[in-house]
Amino acid sequence: MSQDSIVVGKLGAPHGIKGWLKVHSFTDDPEGIFDFSPWLINQQGNLETFEVADWRRSGKGFIAKFAHINDRDEAMAYTHGEITVEQSQIPELPQGEFYWRDLIGMSVVTNKGYSLGKVDDLMETGSNDVLVVKANNNDGFGKSERLLPFLTDSVIQNVNLDAKEITVDWDPSF
Repeated sequence: MSQDSIVVGKLGAPHGIKGWLKVHSFTDDPEGIFDFSPWLINQQGNLETFEVADWRRSGKGFIAKFAHINDRDEAMAYTHGEITVEQSQIPELPQGEFYWRDLIGMSVVTNKGYSLGKVDDLMETGSNDVLVVKANNNDGFGKSERLLPFLTDSVIQNVNLDAKEITVDWDPSF
């Protein structure tokens, strides 16, 4: 996959006999995946460009039809393919908002200067997002992993994308 492409979904099993495929969207608004065009389908390391000819809701998800796929057997070859788009297709966010992919790998330091480690992952909870911070080798204050709520009014004090650093108001012993 290109460094300039971003995974926005995954193809599922064929739907019907005319080449439709199930679509699993990873976008915040699930229908938003269809705002991107073209799609790059990553199937075992090979990228192919696809134009969505048609799409619709099906049950709790979506199905899509590609212009050059006309039967179930052709569609079967793309089952489980990752749907990626060029990074240039992703909209800019307003000041103070961040894509999760921008936060992963950033250093996390307290407002007192203690390093807590790096953002390894993020989790979505009902009330707020949570940073999963993995401690660096020896500076975890006895903790190998911390879960910090992404609350900009209390915990998160500054996100510096250029320095790849997040400053938090957090007790290192917690």
